[in-house]
Amino acid sequence: MYRNGFSTFSDKWLSKVEDEMRAVLANDNPMVAQHYRMMYYHLGWIDESFQPGRFPVGKRIRPLLCLLACDSVGGHLEQALPAAAGVELLHNFSLIHDDLEDGDETRRHRATVWKLWGPEQAINAGDGMFALAYGAILRLEERGVPAETVLAVLKQFTQTCVDLTEGQHLDMSFEKRRRVTIEEYMHMIEGKTGSLIAASLAIGARIGGGDAHQVDALYRFGRALGLTFQIRDDILGIWGDPKVTGKPAGNDILRQKKSLPIIYALNHPFVSPIFQSLWTRDIQPEQLPQIMALLDTAGAREYAEKKLLEIHKSGIDALEEALGLQAHSSTLMSLADGLLQRQA
Repeated sequence: MYRNGFSTFSDKWLSKVEDEMRAVLANDNPMVAQHYRMMYYHLGWIDESFQPGRFPVGKRIRPLLCLLACDSVGGHLEQALPAAAGVELLHNFSLIHDDLEDGDETRRHRATVWKLWGPEQAINAGDGMFALAYGAILRLEERGVPAETVLAVLKQFTQTCVDLTEGQHLDMSFEKRRRVTIEEYMHMIEGKTGSLIAASLAIGARIGGGDAHQVDALYRFGRALGLTFQIRDDILGIWGDPKVTGKPAGNDILRQKKSLPIIYALNHPFVSPIFQSLWTRDIQPEQLPQIMALLDTAGAREYAEKKLLEIHKSGIDALEEALGLQAHSSTLMSLADGLLQRQA
């Protein structure tokens, strides 16, 4: 149900989002063509020789959530297209910078922008995309969205930018710290993952004419959706089936990623001393069974799954607040359930 409903919506609207993004990034000045082509490359529109093609583009879930929220409160989806383009451009700006900050040489099985054209140009391309994301939001006025709504959207968009940078700051700082609390981790993923998904829904609801209560409730639903996605990712990164996830068993352990189950074990009163001693050194594949056993002793998976269900329930409650009886038949509800149960 989740896949069919969301896929049907995506098939109808994603090409329109892509067209809007292309319009925002259009520039015919040959002197700066490469600047924009680096952005096109990252977005999956061209190859590294700047030739057109079809390449992996990611889920594009944020712009579709923006449109779904607009639709759910009775709005006109065409009016929300500039905002949908804006949230996707903002997301991709953050990915260009994240790849550089994390030293990742590939994304979606292709070389990253910084790896191909150097850190300086990657920073600049990301900055350009960031500015153009604001340009996309300003195009709302051309679609007949009232000026006061555009201003409200811009305020929320700006706060979301701040939240994203706070989340990234915490994420990078965790790499150099021995101790990270669960409260700190949750705050980090709220900023890095939850904030833009939440804002995508709230912005769509604003444009669609939703009242203040609906906008707030859909924001809370979106935040829960983002946290659900991240914590499910954390669980799959350790216990996921490699045949389904496409990643090695215990992948996040070998990468020494401080995900929720790991942080829980690092703070566990009985397991922590041994776990800490292992975690301060490079993890070798032969150590996986010992670490998995320690996670099992700590009850790390059970804790993460319980947290996941609590957040999912809070999200469903918020969606019911926003949409009433229509919530249970909405694509947003089936999407939330699908993310909870996903295996990859």
